[in-house]
Amino acid sequence: MNTRLRTGLCVLLFSLMLPCLVVAAEEPPTVYVIKQGDTLWGLSQRFLNDPHYWPNLWSKNQQVTNPHLIYPGQTVRFVDGRMEIVPSAEAGGQKAAAAPVQQMNETLPEKTFTVRGNEGRLVETEMLPAGRIIAGQHGRLILGQDDTAFTDIGSDMGAVDGQKFTILRKSTTISHPRTNEIIGTKFYPLGVLQLTQVTPQGSRAIVTSSYHELEPGDWLTPYREVKRKEISLKMATRPIKGMIVETYSGHDAVAAGDVVYLDLGKKQGVEVGNMFYVVREVAVEKMLVDKVIRQLPYEVVGALVVVETGNRTATALVVKSIDAIFTKDTVVTAPR
Repeated sequence: MNTRLRTGLCVLLFSLMLPCLVVAAEEPPTVYVIKQGDTLWGLSQRFLNDPHYWPNLWSKNQQVTNPHLIYPGQTVRFVDGRMEIVPSAEAGGQKAAAAPVQQMNETLPEKTFTVRGNEGRLVETEMLPAGRIIAGQHGRLILGQDDTAFTDIGSDMGAVDGQKFTILRKSTTISHPRTNEIIGTKFYPLGVLQLTQVTPQGSRAIVTSSYHELEPGDWLTPYREVKRKEISLKMATRPIKGMIVETYSGHDAVAAGDVVYLDLGKKQGVEVGNMFYVVREVAVEKMLVDKVIRQLPYEVVGALVVVETGNRTATALVVKSIDAIFTKDTVVTAPR
């Protein structure tokens, strides 16, 4: 047998064996039945080794656009690094299948988000300060932790040595982008101040903690402890739609990790822990479409979790962004 013929036969044999090698290398799928307490975060961490994979699920797969749309008893399949919802007609066969399908039935931990407690809020009613910082030691205009400050709070107002106050900054008054109705004034905590020497009409104080730079003119209000807390997801009781009306930073564009304020609150049924999706209408190129399309699925660009609620407003933490998020963007509890 000549060399050319032997080479040809080897190539043919290898090509016939290649599909078998590929099949042998494939990982068997994992089928899992959803149990009470499961979340996409936990499932992604347990089966895909990536707790941050869940946004790809709701941005690319219509069946799992909302992490709340997984329910106890529902069957999902993990294969090739992705998760799929198993149709009910197929689920029986999947669950009954023999090896190599792996059955996993364990409840995964509930997803929580840690917030600092100084995310600020929109104050919807008129609020007055107990007093103000009126000066810094040696004429300093920028103050921080352990600095000395002077206030206009004195013993004539009932103040005593050792009394604590929360330092707030009054920012802009927020009007609704569509109606121009004033919906609140932005406030956010800056730190804590403790009085050390009280006179009848004023006091010396020390800044015991600060989250941002302080300056004369900042408000003092009755002490309210600011501490880190865990926010657990809580499914909304009904579909809710609203808008981002302001950001903590004051910038029009924000991303994951930033704080935003919504024109939704308790009056609309919003609760701490509710998840909203930041969505936009899909822009249709009319020159390429020869018929009227009245409604398309939203383009999902991010997700946020409510951390504090007022009557008509809420503070929320942006937990995911796959594009820049802007003031005036629409937020919904369940994107279509």
